[in-house]
Amino acid sequence: MTTSPSIAWKNLPASALQHTPNLLAEWDRLNATRGDIAFLTADAIKNALNTFGDGSERLLIGQQGATVCAMFLVVPLQNFRWRTFQPSQLPLGAWVAEGHLPLVEVARSLSRGALGFCLSLSITQVDPSLAPRNEDTADSQSSDYIETAWIDLNGNFEEYWSARGKNLRQNMRKQKNKLVAEGVAGHMRSLVRCSDMAAAIERYGALESSGWKAAHGTAIHPANAQGRFYRELLEDAARRSEAVVYEYLFDDRVVASNLCLHRKGTLVVLKTTYDESIQAYSPAFLLSQGEIEQLYREKVIHRLEYYGRLMEWHSKWTENRRTIYHLTLYRWPWVKQFAELRRRRSMRVIADDGHK
Repeated sequence: MTTSPSIAWKNLPASALQHTPNLLAEWDRLNATRGDIAFLTADAIKNALNTFGDGSERLLIGQQGATVCAMFLVVPLQNFRWRTFQPSQLPLGAWVAEGHLPLVEVARSLSRGALGFCLSLSITQVDPSLAPRNEDTADSQSSDYIETAWIDLNGNFEEYWSARGKNLRQNMRKQKNKLVAEGVAGHMRSLVRCSDMAAAIERYGALESSGWKAAHGTAIHPANAQGRFYRELLEDAARRSEAVVYEYLFDDRVVASNLCLHRKGTLVVLKTTYDESIQAYSPAFLLSQGEIEQLYREKVIHRLEYYGRLMEWHSKWTENRRTIYHLTLYRWPWVKQFAELRRRRSMRVIADDGHK
Protein backbone atom coordinates (compact mmCIF):
# COMPACT_ATOMS: atom_id res chain seq x y z
CA MET A 1 0.00 0.00 0.00
CA THR A 2 1.37 3.43 -0.92
CA THR A 3 1.71 6.16 1.66
CA SER A 4 -0.92 8.84 1.48
CA PRO A 5 0.37 12.36 0.86
CA SER A 6 0.46 14.63 3.88
CA ILE A 7 -2.69 16.64 3.34
CA ALA A 8 -4.64 18.62 5.94
CA TRP A 9 -8.37 18.71 5.20
CA LYS A 10 -11.14 21.20 5.94
CA ASN A 11 -14.77 20.07 5.86
CA LEU A 12 -17.16 22.87 4.85
CA PRO A 13 -20.72 23.12 3.57
CA ALA A 14 -20.81 23.13 -0.23
CA SER A 15 -22.35 26.60 -0.05
CA ALA A 16 -18.87 27.86 0.88
CA LEU A 17 -17.78 27.17 -2.69
CA GLN A 18 -20.82 28.89 -4.15
CA HIS A 19 -20.36 32.08 -2.15
CA THR A 20 -16.58 32.47 -1.70
CA PRO A 21 -14.74 34.00 -4.67
CA ASN A 22 -11.27 32.86 -3.60
CA LEU A 23 -12.47 29.24 -3.32
CA LEU A 24 -13.97 29.46 -6.81
CA ALA A 25 -10.62 30.77 -8.05
CA GLU A 26 -8.77 27.90 -6.33
CA TRP A 27 -11.14 25.39 -7.94
CA ASP A 28 -10.42 26.81 -11.39
CA ARG A 29 -6.67 26.84 -10.71
CA LEU A 30 -6.70 23.16 -9.75
CA ASN A 31 -8.89 22.23 -12.72
CA ALA A 32 -6.32 23.90 -14.98
CA THR A 33 -3.55 21.66 -13.60
CA ARG A 34 -5.42 18.44 -14.50
CA GLY A 35 -7.01 18.53 -17.93
CA ASP A 36 -8.63 21.98 -17.69
CA ILE A 37 -12.03 20.39 -18.32
CA ALA A 38 -14.65 22.81 -19.67
CA PHE A 39 -17.55 21.25 -17.74
CA LEU A 40 -15.60 21.18 -14.45
CA THR A 41 -15.11 24.94 -14.15
CA ALA A 42 -16.15 26.59 -10.90
CA ASP A 43 -19.09 28.21 -12.70
CA ALA A 44 -20.31 24.83 -13.98
CA ILE A 45 -19.99 23.20 -10.56
CA LYS A 46 -21.74 26.11 -8.85
CA ASN A 47 -24.56 25.82 -11.39
CA ALA A 48 -24.84 22.05 -10.77
CA LEU A 49 -25.01 22.58 -7.01
CA ASN A 50 -27.65 25.28 -7.35
CA THR A 51 -29.75 23.14 -9.70
CA PHE A 52 -29.29 19.57 -8.48
CA GLY A 53 -27.91 19.83 -4.94
CA ASP A 54 -30.09 19.03 -1.93
CA GLY A 55 -28.04 20.78 0.78
CA SER A 56 -26.29 17.67 2.09
CA GLU A 57 -23.19 18.24 -0.08
CA ARG A 58 -19.88 18.98 1.62
CA LEU A 59 -16.80 20.73 0.29
CA LEU A 60 -13.53 19.07 1.33
CA ILE A 61 -10.47 21.27 0.89
CA GLY A 62 -7.04 19.67 1.07
CA GLN A 63 -3.93 21.69 1.80
CA GLN A 64 -0.24 20.92 1.72
CA GLY A 65 1.22 23.67 3.86
CA ALA A 66 -0.44 26.90 2.80
CA THR A 67 -1.27 25.63 -0.69
CA VAL A 68 -4.67 24.23 -1.63
CA CYS A 69 -3.91 21.00 -3.50
CA ALA A 70 -7.33 19.29 -3.78
CA MET A 71 -11.04 20.07 -3.56
CA PHE A 72 -13.81 17.48 -3.52
CA LEU A 73 -17.58 17.84 -3.40
CA VAL A 74 -19.04 14.80 -1.63
CA VAL A 75 -22.44 13.61 -0.47
CA PRO A 76 -23.27 11.26 2.42
CA LEU A 77 -24.77 7.82 1.83
CA GLN A 78 -26.16 5.32 4.29
CA ASN A 79 -23.95 3.26 6.62
CA PHE A 80 -21.08 5.77 6.95
CA ARG A 81 -20.35 5.87 3.24
CA TRP A 82 -19.63 8.86 1.02
CA ARG A 83 -19.31 9.52 -2.71
CA THR A 84 -18.53 12.44 -4.95
CA PHE A 85 -21.32 14.78 -6.01
CA GLN A 86 -22.48 13.25 -9.29
CA PRO A 87 -25.57 14.61 -11.04
CA SER A 88 -26.10 12.78 -14.31
CA GLN A 89 -25.52 16.02 -16.22
CA LEU A 90 -21.82 16.03 -15.22
CA PRO A 91 -19.81 13.48 -17.22
CA LEU A 92 -17.21 13.20 -14.43
CA GLY A 93 -17.22 13.41 -10.64
CA ALA A 94 -16.97 16.83 -8.97
CA TRP A 95 -13.37 17.08 -7.78
CA VAL A 96 -10.14 18.79 -8.76
CA ALA A 97 -6.57 18.22 -7.57
CA GLU A 98 -3.00 19.12 -8.44
CA GLY A 99 -2.09 17.21 -11.57
CA HIS A 100 0.90 15.41 -10.02
CA LEU A 101 -1.03 13.94 -7.09
CA PRO A 102 -2.17 10.29 -7.52
CA LEU A 103 -5.94 10.15 -7.09
CA VAL A 104 -5.89 6.95 -5.03
CA GLU A 105 -3.55 8.55 -2.49
CA VAL A 106 -5.53 11.77 -2.27
CA ALA A 107 -8.79 9.82 -1.87
CA ARG A 108 -7.23 7.63 0.81
CA SER A 109 -6.09 10.70 2.72
CA LEU A 110 -9.53 12.27 2.40
CA SER A 111 -11.41 9.16 3.51
CA ARG A 112 -9.36 9.04 6.70
CA GLY A 113 -9.00 12.76 7.29
CA ALA A 114 -12.12 14.87 7.47
CA LEU A 115 -15.24 12.76 6.97
CA GLY A 116 -15.48 11.48 10.51
CA PHE A 117 -16.15 7.76 10.76
CA CYS A 118 -16.06 6.89 7.05
CA LEU A 119 -16.23 3.24 6.00
CA SER A 120 -15.90 3.96 2.28
CA LEU A 121 -15.47 6.83 -0.15
CA SER A 122 -16.37 6.42 -3.83
CA ILE A 123 -14.90 8.74 -6.46
CA THR A 124 -17.35 8.36 -9.32
CA GLN A 125 -16.83 8.55 -13.08
CA VAL A 126 -13.07 9.03 -13.26
CA ASP A 127 -11.40 9.63 -16.63
CA PRO A 128 -8.22 7.53 -16.88
CA SER A 129 -6.66 10.20 -19.10
CA LEU A 130 -6.86 12.55 -16.10
CA ALA A 131 -6.26 10.05 -13.29
CA PRO A 132 -4.66 6.77 -14.44
CA ARG A 133 -6.36 3.62 -13.20
CA ASN A 134 -4.09 1.72 -10.82
CA GLU A 135 -4.12 -1.88 -9.67
CA ASP A 136 -6.46 -2.51 -6.76
CA THR A 137 -4.92 -2.60 -3.29
CA ALA A 138 -6.09 -4.08 0.00
CA ASP A 139 -8.19 -0.98 0.68
CA SER A 140 -9.00 0.26 -2.83
CA GLN A 141 -11.07 -1.02 -5.73
CA SER A 142 -11.81 0.35 -9.18
CA SER A 143 -14.75 -0.74 -11.29
CA ASP A 144 -15.81 -0.09 -14.88
CA TYR A 145 -18.44 2.59 -15.45
CA ILE A 146 -18.76 3.04 -19.22
CA GLU A 147 -16.69 2.95 -22.37
CA THR A 148 -16.50 6.29 -24.15
CA ALA A 149 -15.17 7.46 -27.51
CA TRP A 150 -13.15 10.35 -28.87
CA ILE A 151 -11.72 11.58 -32.18
CA ASP A 152 -8.21 12.93 -32.64
CA LEU A 153 -8.46 15.44 -35.48
CA ASN A 154 -5.18 14.65 -37.20
CA GLY A 155 -4.37 15.44 -40.83
CA ASN A 156 -7.26 16.77 -42.92
CA PHE A 157 -10.92 15.92 -43.35
CA GLU A 158 -10.38 14.11 -46.67
CA GLU A 159 -7.94 11.69 -45.00
CA TYR A 160 -10.28 11.22 -42.04
CA TRP A 161 -13.33 10.67 -44.27
CA SER A 162 -11.58 8.18 -46.56
CA ALA A 163 -10.75 6.10 -43.46
CA ARG A 164 -14.42 5.80 -42.49
CA GLY A 165 -16.39 2.73 -43.43
CA LYS A 166 -17.71 2.38 -46.95
CA ASN A 167 -21.29 2.03 -45.71
CA LEU A 168 -21.13 5.31 -43.78
CA ARG A 169 -19.73 7.24 -46.74
CA GLN A 170 -22.29 5.79 -49.13
CA ASN A 171 -25.17 6.44 -46.72
CA MET A 172 -24.18 10.08 -46.25
CA ARG A 173 -23.90 10.61 -49.99
CA LYS A 174 -27.28 8.92 -50.51
CA GLN A 175 -29.00 11.08 -47.88
CA LYS A 176 -27.62 14.30 -49.34
CA ASN A 177 -28.65 13.28 -52.85
CA LYS A 178 -32.15 12.45 -51.57
CA LEU A 179 -32.50 15.90 -50.00
CA VAL A 180 -31.39 17.59 -53.22
CA ALA A 181 -33.84 15.49 -55.26
CA GLU A 182 -36.66 16.53 -52.90
CA GLY A 183 -35.68 20.19 -53.07
CA VAL A 184 -34.67 20.37 -49.40
CA ALA A 185 -31.69 22.55 -48.46
CA GLY A 186 -29.73 20.64 -45.79
CA HIS A 187 -27.15 22.75 -43.97
CA MET A 188 -25.43 23.17 -40.61
CA ARG A 189 -24.97 26.27 -38.49
CA SER A 190 -22.95 26.92 -35.34
CA LEU A 191 -24.12 29.27 -32.60
CA VAL A 192 -21.58 30.80 -30.21
CA ARG A 193 -23.05 34.01 -28.80
CA CYS A 194 -24.43 34.14 -25.27
CA SER A 195 -27.64 35.67 -26.64
CA ASP A 196 -28.12 32.59 -28.87
CA MET A 197 -28.09 30.00 -26.09
CA ALA A 198 -31.59 30.35 -24.59
CA ALA A 199 -33.30 29.89 -27.95
CA ALA A 200 -30.94 27.04 -28.87
CA ILE A 201 -31.85 25.23 -25.63
CA GLU A 202 -35.54 25.78 -26.39
CA ARG A 203 -35.16 24.27 -29.87
CA TYR A 204 -33.10 21.40 -28.46
CA GLY A 205 -35.80 20.73 -25.88
CA ALA A 206 -38.51 20.73 -28.52
CA LEU A 207 -36.64 18.03 -30.46
CA GLU A 208 -35.89 15.93 -27.39
CA SER A 209 -39.40 16.28 -25.98
CA SER A 210 -40.85 14.80 -29.16
CA GLY A 211 -38.74 11.64 -28.86
CA TRP A 212 -38.35 8.67 -26.53
CA LYS A 213 -36.81 10.72 -23.71
CA ALA A 214 -40.09 12.55 -23.21
CA ALA A 215 -41.79 9.27 -22.27
CA HIS A 216 -39.06 8.61 -19.70
CA GLY A 217 -39.20 12.12 -18.25
CA THR A 218 -35.54 12.82 -19.05
CA ALA A 219 -35.96 15.35 -21.86
CA ILE A 220 -34.60 18.88 -21.61
CA HIS A 221 -37.23 21.60 -21.38
CA PRO A 222 -36.55 25.32 -20.80
CA ALA A 223 -38.75 25.23 -17.69
CA ASN A 224 -37.28 22.11 -16.03
CA ALA A 225 -34.09 21.72 -13.99
CA GLN A 226 -32.15 20.24 -16.89
CA GLY A 227 -33.11 23.09 -19.18
CA ARG A 228 -32.10 25.70 -16.60
CA PHE A 229 -28.79 23.92 -15.98
CA TYR A 230 -27.79 23.69 -19.63
CA ARG A 231 -28.88 27.23 -20.43
CA GLU A 232 -26.77 28.67 -17.60
CA LEU A 233 -23.87 26.33 -18.41
CA LEU A 234 -23.79 27.38 -22.06
CA GLU A 235 -24.37 31.06 -21.35
CA ASP A 236 -21.52 31.15 -18.81
CA ALA A 237 -19.24 29.35 -21.26
CA ALA A 238 -20.29 31.58 -24.15
CA ARG A 239 -19.16 34.64 -22.18
CA ARG A 240 -15.69 33.02 -22.22
CA SER A 241 -16.08 32.08 -25.92
CA GLU A 242 -16.16 28.39 -24.91
CA ALA A 243 -19.66 27.32 -25.97
CA VAL A 244 -21.03 26.22 -29.32
CA VAL A 245 -24.34 24.70 -30.39
CA TYR A 246 -24.30 22.91 -33.74
CA GLU A 247 -27.66 22.61 -35.49
CA TYR A 248 -28.56 20.85 -38.72
CA LEU A 249 -31.47 22.25 -40.67
CA PHE A 250 -33.74 21.07 -43.46
CA ASP A 251 -34.53 24.45 -45.04
CA ASP A 252 -35.33 26.52 -41.91
CA ARG A 253 -36.37 23.57 -39.70
CA VAL A 254 -33.88 22.35 -37.06
CA VAL A 255 -33.68 18.56 -37.25
CA ALA A 256 -30.60 17.80 -35.10
CA SER A 257 -28.64 19.59 -32.39
CA ASN A 258 -25.43 19.15 -30.40
CA LEU A 259 -24.71 21.12 -27.21
CA CYS A 260 -20.94 21.53 -26.85
CA LEU A 261 -18.23 23.15 -24.75
CA HIS A 262 -14.65 23.67 -25.84
CA ARG A 263 -11.42 24.68 -24.18
CA LYS A 264 -7.72 24.46 -25.03
CA GLY A 265 -8.28 22.60 -28.30
CA THR A 266 -10.76 20.02 -26.96
CA LEU A 267 -14.46 20.05 -27.80
CA VAL A 268 -16.91 18.08 -25.66
CA VAL A 269 -20.30 17.01 -27.01
CA LEU A 270 -22.46 17.22 -23.90
CA LYS A 271 -25.84 16.41 -25.42
CA THR A 272 -27.12 15.35 -28.82
CA THR A 273 -30.64 14.94 -30.17
CA TYR A 274 -32.49 14.78 -33.46
CA ASP A 275 -35.98 14.69 -34.94
CA GLU A 276 -36.98 11.04 -34.63
CA SER A 277 -39.84 11.48 -37.10
CA ILE A 278 -37.30 11.77 -39.96
CA GLN A 279 -34.78 9.23 -38.71
CA ALA A 280 -34.65 7.67 -42.20
CA TYR A 281 -32.82 10.81 -43.38
CA SER A 282 -30.04 10.34 -40.76
CA PRO A 283 -30.19 13.93 -39.42
CA ALA A 284 -27.84 13.18 -36.51
CA PHE A 285 -25.25 11.68 -38.88
CA LEU A 286 -25.55 14.64 -41.25
CA LEU A 287 -24.90 16.91 -38.27
CA SER A 288 -21.90 14.86 -37.12
CA GLN A 289 -20.35 14.90 -40.56
CA GLY A 290 -20.85 18.64 -40.93
CA GLU A 291 -19.50 19.32 -37.45
CA ILE A 292 -16.34 17.26 -37.92
CA GLU A 293 -15.73 18.72 -41.38
CA GLN A 294 -15.99 22.25 -39.98
CA LEU A 295 -13.64 21.44 -37.08
CA TYR A 296 -11.03 20.16 -39.53
CA ARG A 297 -11.46 23.30 -41.63
CA GLU A 298 -11.12 25.70 -38.68
CA LYS A 299 -8.05 23.91 -37.25
CA VAL A 300 -8.75 25.14 -33.68
CA ILE A 301 -10.07 21.90 -32.14
CA HIS A 302 -7.68 18.96 -32.09
CA ARG A 303 -9.74 16.48 -30.08
CA LEU A 304 -13.48 15.78 -29.99
CA GLU A 305 -14.71 14.07 -26.81
CA TYR A 306 -18.09 12.37 -26.45
CA TYR A 307 -17.86 11.37 -22.76
CA GLY A 308 -21.20 9.57 -23.00
CA ARG A 309 -21.70 5.83 -23.11
CA LEU A 310 -20.16 4.25 -26.21
CA MET A 311 -22.92 3.50 -28.73
CA GLU A 312 -22.80 1.54 -31.95
CA TRP A 313 -22.97 4.75 -33.97
CA HIS A 314 -19.81 6.10 -32.32
CA SER A 315 -17.81 3.28 -33.89
CA LYS A 316 -18.67 4.62 -37.34
CA TRP A 317 -16.85 7.87 -36.57
CA THR A 318 -13.86 6.62 -34.55
CA GLU A 319 -12.03 3.53 -33.34
CA ASN A 320 -10.83 5.26 -30.16
CA ARG A 321 -12.31 4.20 -26.84
CA ARG A 322 -11.41 4.12 -23.17
CA THR A 323 -13.17 3.09 -19.95
CA ILE A 324 -14.41 5.65 -17.42
CA TYR A 325 -14.20 4.07 -13.96
CA HIS A 326 -15.25 4.41 -10.34
CA LEU A 327 -12.69 4.31 -7.52
CA THR A 328 -13.63 3.29 -3.98
CA LEU A 329 -11.42 3.55 -0.89
CA TYR A 330 -12.27 1.48 2.20
CA ARG A 331 -11.29 2.32 5.76
CA TRP A 332 -10.01 -1.20 6.41
CA PRO A 333 -9.37 -4.16 4.08
CA TRP A 334 -12.05 -6.23 5.81
CA VAL A 335 -14.65 -3.59 4.86
CA LYS A 336 -13.68 -4.08 1.21
CA GLN A 337 -13.95 -7.87 1.62
CA PHE A 338 -17.38 -7.53 3.22
CA ALA A 339 -18.57 -5.22 0.43
CA GLU A 340 -17.34 -7.70 -2.21
CA LEU A 341 -19.17 -10.55 -0.44
CA ARG A 342 -22.41 -8.54 -0.45
CA ARG A 343 -21.99 -7.74 -4.15
CA ARG A 344 -21.46 -11.40 -5.03
CA ARG A 345 -24.54 -12.40 -3.04
CA SER A 346 -26.61 -9.72 -4.78
CA MET A 347 -25.41 -10.90 -8.19
CA ARG A 348 -26.34 -14.50 -7.33
CA VAL A 349 -29.83 -13.41 -6.25
CA ILE A 350 -30.26 -11.48 -9.52
CA ALA A 351 -29.02 -14.48 -11.52
CA ASP A 352 -31.33 -16.85 -9.64
CA ASP A 353 -34.32 -14.54 -10.24
CA GLY A 354 -33.45 -14.44 -13.92
CA HIS A 355 -33.65 -18.21 -14.18
CA LYS A 356 -37.03 -18.52 -12.50
